[in-house]
Amino acid sequence: MEKQKRLRQGQILKLIAGESLVSQEALRRRLRGLGHRVNQATLSRDLHELKLVKTAEGYKTLGAEEAPAQPSLARVLREFLLDLRPAQNLLVLKTPPGGAQPLAVALEAERWKEILGCIAGDDTILLVMGSGKSRAAVQNHLQELLK
Repeated sequence: MEKQKRLRQGQILKLIAGESLVSQEALRRRLRGLGHRVNQATLSRDLHELKLVKTAEGYKTLGAEEAPAQPSLARVLREFLLDLRPAQNLLVLKTPPGGAQPLAVALEAERWKEILGCIAGDDTILLVMGSGKSRAAVQNHLQELLK
C-alpha cells in the first residue's frame, strides 16, 4: 500500500511539472490513464501531503518563499524555555507542558551542524551533539538568544 502511494505521489509530481492541470478531476483522469485509480478524498490527501497548491496555472508545489513564516528561534525560546541542563554532549531543555514540540521545530529549522539529533516529548527536549565542545557552543548560542 505504501509503495503504491509513493509511486502515485511521484506520478502526481511529474504530471504537474509537465503540464497545467487546473482541477483535481483533470489530475484524477491523467492518473487513471497511468493506471492509478484514486477517489477524490485520496487525491486531496496526496495534494496536501505533497504541499501542492492550486494556482491559476494549475497545481504547483508550495515554494519556500510561499511557505508560512516560522517564528524566530529567539522568540520561541523566550516563550517556552524554562530550563537548560547540560550533560556531557547532551542538552536537556525543559518547557511547560506542550511546549517541547514548537521549540523543537524551531531548533530543527535552524539546521545547526553541531546538533546531531533532537528528541522532543511533551515538556522535555533532548539535543545530542557530537562532543562536549559542540554542546557548549550550542548552549552558549541558546543563552545568547535568550538575552
